Amino acid sequence: MAKRGKTTWVSLVVALVVLVVGIWWSQLDEGTPTGADAQRAIDQLAKLTVAVEDTGLPYNREDWPHWSAQGDGCDTREEALKAQGRSVRTDVECKAMEGTWTSPYDGATITDARQTDLDHLVPLAEANRSGTRGWTREQRRAFANDLDQLIVVSARSNRQKGDQDPAHWLPDAAYGCDYAVRWVLVKAKYNLTVDQAEHDTLASLLSRCPR
Repeated sequence: MAKRGKTTWVSLVVALVVLVVGIWWSQLDEGTPTGADAQRAIDQLAKLTVAVEDTGLPYNREDWPHWSAQGDGCDTREEALKAQGRSVRTDVECKAMEGTWTSPYDGATITDARQTDLDHLVPLAEANRSGTRGWTREQRRAFANDLDQLIVVSARSNRQKGDQDPAHWLPDAAYGCDYAVRWVLVKAKYNLTVDQAEHDTLASLLSRCPR
């Protein structure tokens, strides 16, 4: 009996360790922002240029080449699916055949890669009107294939978002802080502008992030 009790106790400890590691790993995958991340975003937001959107430059998706080759026969979409999914299995052509993805925008669980959308957190059309008029095609290509701002989401949430900025669309509240942090850091990375309503919404979201 004593041996069985000891075995049960060890099993419980192992299960607890697995659970804790699983929670920690899932938080890493979701990119949960820290207080330092939020403060960094607040500092970066203060440095962004606030300007009226440049709507005089027509947006053409073909001007933003995307899903470029990333090596090993994989393109940008396939790399994102591998990095952001769980238990992802790919074929010889790098296509995701199995896996599970959680859409951070709405919490939806997706088990078929064909039902996922790969969203540009800062939409291409939004970038087009945020001070990129003088960008070269290669600069637009780099932005469109930046894995730092590409997120695997449900088609439903991606359709709802469209090309709107945070003043007009936000994901579920659970992802609001992370969304604001990442939005600001992408705009800062590429020296993009923000309009006033966008700026104020981001400032409000960041002020409520955990410290």
